[in-house]
Amino acid sequence: MKLRDKIAIVTGTSPNIGAGLAGGLAAEGARVVCVDVVDDNARQCAEWIRGTGGDALGITCDVTDEAQVERMVARTRERYGGVDVLVANAGILGGLSVLEMPLERWSRQLGVNLTGTFLCTKHVARLMVEQKRGGSIIVIASTAAHQGQAGNIGYCTSKGGLLNFTRAAAMDLAGHGIRVNSLTPTATDAGEGHDRAVAWGRPRGEGRSRLLDFPRMVPMGRLPSPRHYARAAVFLASDDAEMITGLDLRVDAGAIAKYWPWIPHA
Repeated sequence: MKLRDKIAIVTGTSPNIGAGLAGGLAAEGARVVCVDVVDDNARQCAEWIRGTGGDALGITCDVTDEAQVERMVARTRERYGGVDVLVANAGILGGLSVLEMPLERWSRQLGVNLTGTFLCTKHVARLMVEQKRGGSIIVIASTAAHQGQAGNIGYCTSKGGLLNFTRAAAMDLAGHGIRVNSLTPTATDAGEGHDRAVAWGRPRGEGRSRLLDFPRMVPMGRLPSPRHYARAAVFLASDDAEMITGLDLRVDAGAIAKYWPWIPHA
């Protein structure tokens, strides 16, 4: 139980990656605060963790609203006495090209993905500094942060910004014993998230049609699932990573490392 008695906040706890991260931390002993702008996502994630014997609280919060973020952190403190881990996962997927992207949509996507991470980091880190017991902050990036992707200008820009936000925040907080690292997922196998949605009483989602055959294009021949990201997050949150800060840990089946024209399983 690598995270026994640790208090963790996870933002963006829909049934797919966010809930997978929250469940993985809970399985290692953390008490988890499940945060989402959609009430059902926060509440059902917490109920699901409690149903497996864990301890969890669901809080509805728009991470772009600083007052709501402050209240969320205050509620965490009231319930559990403090916080040791933040997983900043809340984000808006998808997008349009630079020629088509409306300003309103651009602003909202950068607001959630980038500013929301800043606000959660700011207020969680302030509590960690006050507690004087250090902590771990994990920023969820994307392979889209490392490479340009057509038709996805807002997502690529915001996730790319998170990589250097992580490094800068790591420097700001190192003196307080707070480690800040990013975790890079990639295109994700949807099966686990669909199964979790069903367990939460929701209809099974339909697989998205993809223009690219992602499993054939990654060197390992299959896509990661949320549980793989959770294991990496547990490592970064635990004392096993006590000397690691400012790092981007990629859980991408080798996608970024490969030479660009090579299609391994063609």
